[in-house]
Amino acid sequence: MLFLTGLPLFLMELSLGQYGATGPVTVWKCCPLLKGIGVSMLLVSSLVSLYYTVILAWAFYYLGRSFQNPLPWSCGAPRNKPLCQNESGNVTGFSASETFWNEQVLGVTHSSGLGDPGAVRWPLALCLLAAWAVVFLCMLKGIRSSGKVVYFTATFPYLVLLILLIRGATLDGSIDGVCFYLSSDWSKLQSAQVWSDAASQIFYSLGIGFGGLLSMASYNKFNNNVVRDTLVIAVGNCCTSFFAGFAIFSVLGHMARTKQVPVGDVVDSGPGLAFVAYPEALALLPGSTFWSILFFLMLFTLGVDTLFGNIEGILTAILDEFPALRNGRRKTALLGAFCVTSYLLGLLLVTQGGIFWFTLIDTYSTGFGLIIIALFMCLGVAFCYGVNQFCQDIVDMICRCPPWCSRMLGYFKVCWVFFTPCLLLFTLIYTFLDLSGAAPHYGAYEYPAWGRNLGICVGVFTCLQIPLWAAAALGRESGTLSDRFQKATQPLRSWRTATARDAAEVVVIDVPFTITLTSSDLAGSYES
Repeated sequence: MLFLTGLPLFLMELSLGQYGATGPVTVWKCCPLLKGIGVSMLLVSSLVSLYYTVILAWAFYYLGRSFQNPLPWSCGAPRNKPLCQNESGNVTGFSASETFWNEQVLGVTHSSGLGDPGAVRWPLALCLLAAWAVVFLCMLKGIRSSGKVVYFTATFPYLVLLILLIRGATLDGSIDGVCFYLSSDWSKLQSAQVWSDAASQIFYSLGIGFGGLLSMASYNKFNNNVVRDTLVIAVGNCCTSFFAGFAIFSVLGHMARTKQVPVGDVVDSGPGLAFVAYPEALALLPGSTFWSILFFLMLFTLGVDTLFGNIEGILTAILDEFPALRNGRRKTALLGAFCVTSYLLGLLLVTQGGIFWFTLIDTYSTGFGLIIIALFMCLGVAFCYGVNQFCQDIVDMICRCPPWCSRMLGYFKVCWVFFTPCLLLFTLIYTFLDLSGAAPHYGAYEYPAWGRNLGICVGVFTCLQIPLWAAAALGRESGTLSDRFQKATQPLRSWRTATARDAAEVVVIDVPFTITLTSSDLAGSYES
């Protein structure tokens, strides 16, 4: 997925944003028929920001509780001792962390399911408010302030992962966790969920399809080498994920050895890994309070870092469409209104049954929706805008294209035209065929049919913007359907006009041209 979809789509978004110097909606002046792709990106980013901040609230809550000794989810806490002892009186630690998560954090034991959200968990609501306040303050000054904050939020996790890896490698049973991490079950490739999860992981990890990449790239200098950036960022990103696995599974291997169970039985999917399994593993370590503070501080900084890209993409798109809002106070008011509205909507996700809604949005809002957005973006640029023209635009930005860069563009060109859309289409069809399979669930709770249909409708609604805006673009043109389509795929004249950014220098491009003057022209007086 990285080499056939991740790298090509990452370069496509970087190049579109840098060349057009605009956000995810306005950038489709290059092909007005596809403006709906940008609108779909905004909706997906809004949904992700809505529930991703809840993860920040959970991390913030755990961070605050980590200053206690013993940790409240460990077997050392007095209230957990009955949970941690078996019939022989030996400490097992099987349910203390999970009980803390379900009862004290989520309060999910007081909800019967999706249709019974229950009361708001006010400790989590306050943590959610604090998370949105941090995001608002960090983005208050626009790209300048968030760019400086990223120096810390992007580098601090590397330090924490290195510390956790060194500590995990010294634990008894760590090698069992590493072996489990590196083992493969190739029969899993027959599952559509695996293909969908692989695509989602690459899309989430690289930020593809959310609009944040387009917005961030629009602030680049026009001659920035986007091919080099793509290789460095994408490969470095996935290597970081691979490295992080060793830090995580070495500790999980120790927990499996302590409990005398297979490693696979202590690893949960979804938020269970970060807020049940790993906190329980940290509680088994000497100096568990220190390790817990370090881990949840890292989670919080990673979450804030992710939200910067999503929210910047949303704001940039709105400001490009409505330049009057670029005034300092109006821009601050827009950011504040977005944060307040998102906080109020997010309160549903911190109710006693909020985890059911969280899982629903997480499962359906960005699964097949991201794949469809990426598929239309790839097909639109390759066949409507023109893959040859797009490659020439990249060469124009890089100016002197090195030999290695020319060879890489050949590889990307083949991917854009054939490999990337084919793999995305295969994954999409496989995912749709699997939608008729088992219903999503959280723990023992299986979602009712209406909840599942609601989730599918949310995903479809984000993708529906593409044909709706395409129909609107065709309706604005005149002539036969073929004429309308041809006109709607032609770049607007303003597409090639560089847009000045508040944090980017204005680039002037000199284009050679010829003027023929007649004798009457020369007789005139020119003032400009």
